[in-house]
Amino acid sequence: MTPTPDVVPICLRVPRREIAYVKFVFESYEGVATVRTLDRHRATLVVLTTADFEAVARAVVASLAAEGVCEESAPPAGFDGDWLGPDEDA
Repeated sequence: MTPTPDVVPICLRVPRREIAYVKFVFESYEGVATVRTLDRHRATLVVLTTADFEAVARAVVASLAAEGVCEESAPPAGFDGDWLGPDEDA
């Protein structure tokens, strides 16, 4: 699959118990990013933002990382690059 040039993905690894919290935090920043679960068993999320909001999204990630809630990571092994595919939590 060809990457979508308008979408900036930021992959995160979080403790499983923090998945909902991370999603809630990003939802509170309306329009900045969408969070999708790539692998709920390994608690890997992707924050999908645009170039216009990337600095804001990265600031939120940095704040969450400072709380010990997440760390930036690579996509899960074998990930096909379909950021907009079905959400595992759906």
